[in-house]
Amino acid sequence: MVKYHSTRGHKDTLSFEDVILSGIASDKGLYLPDSTTIENLSNLTVENLSYEDFVKTIFIALDNKAGKYVDDLSIYPGFSDSPEPVLKDLNKSTVVMELFHGPTKSFKDYALQPLGAIANRRLSELGERGLVIVATSGDTGSAAIQAVKSSDNIDIVVLHPANKVSEYQRKQMTSIVQDNVLNIAVEGSYDDCQRIAKDLLSENPFNRRIISLNSINWLRVMGQVSYYVWLTKQFTSPVNVAIPSGNFGNAYSAWFGRSNGLPINQILCSTNVNDVLRRFIDGGVLEPLVTQPSVAPSMDIQIPSSLERLIFDLSTEAKEFYAQLQNSSKAQLDEKSVGTLKSIFSSVTFSDEMIKTRITSLHDEFGIIFDPHTVTSVQMALDNDSSLPTVAVATASPEKFGNVISPLINGFTESKIDEKEQYMTLSTENAEIIEAIKAFI
Repeated sequence: MVKYHSTRGHKDTLSFEDVILSGIASDKGLYLPDSTTIENLSNLTVENLSYEDFVKTIFIALDNKAGKYVDDLSIYPGFSDSPEPVLKDLNKSTVVMELFHGPTKSFKDYALQPLGAIANRRLSELGERGLVIVATSGDTGSAAIQAVKSSDNIDIVVLHPANKVSEYQRKQMTSIVQDNVLNIAVEGSYDDCQRIAKDLLSENPFNRRIISLNSINWLRVMGQVSYYVWLTKQFTSPVNVAIPSGNFGNAYSAWFGRSNGLPINQILCSTNVNDVLRRFIDGGVLEPLVTQPSVAPSMDIQIPSSLERLIFDLSTEAKEFYAQLQNSSKAQLDEKSVGTLKSIFSSVTFSDEMIKTRITSLHDEFGIIFDPHTVTSVQMALDNDSSLPTVAVATASPEKFGNVISPLINGFTESKIDEKEQYMTLSTENAEIIEAIKAFI
């Protein structure tokens, strides 16, 4: 039986049934499975299976207790077509994996659709009504709402930074006007939203079971590692992957797959001007700075939540690392762990001007319009000097960022959502947000 433990050493362990509905651990760590129990993922076969059925086999390989929840369940109910990722060759060594053909046109659908369906089934089994609290830098919010909006057992509260997501991203969330959906624009950064969500998860002032759909929930990793398992089956050699990185959940999923048998060689992590990850990868120092708004808002993050799992995997000293971060506003990874980190990961920072330039130049070269996040991973992939194929992960549809792209490319029409919006704008004070949520539930 797979057991799940906290990255910060708390002795309590969870079963799969528990981890479905979990957020952060009581010691504020994140849950990870006992690695000795994980099946080698490279042994799985996709032959004669639909993508959805293949993902179910991956879930069961990661924890056989998942079978009870996924066997007869539609885990991609919001996809109008097959959820199988789309691969596009740019040249002999560079491939783009499109993950934006789901209901919200974002890669987040690949993890949140299964998580929403499984969480709803577990709550029904328990006879409970859950409360989801999720922070978003742009895409997670709409994907989470789409995953649970039809649930009989879940209410959802989404926190997004006011005026720091694209209009399209905001309206994807705020135009879903339903009794079980509350959207709050927080007058701060994404990191403020994330801090509030974590505080509420750990303190739980609502007398309700609180569920996280952010990447701190382990099932998010299960949903995301699945497309890396599938990806490696499409090649006869190992691959490198290039990923636009914000909260690090996507990159960690690639790392987790690599650690459990997948033939992934290098993991390239692009950042925008909020380059905390690049600086961490370069020297092992995590030093959050003031978040700067950018044309790639989903990467406007200074404290990537999922990075904690990687730090634990590298050093097992996540508790000490995050205590140092809290006390000194920065933390240093040990030298040996830095060596391992740099042998697998690399990173490049893209300014807003570089992003805009690359959107134009890559469109001219390949006839493809990339969104402001994906364009950074594509450029990293193209620049990667490797004898192995490099796959750039395309995380969002360009139509979500017409405000950036329309002035750059003639004929690109900005997509609009004309539906009525419903949301409230609140400060970063926990008490104010708690009061609003209590009134909602």
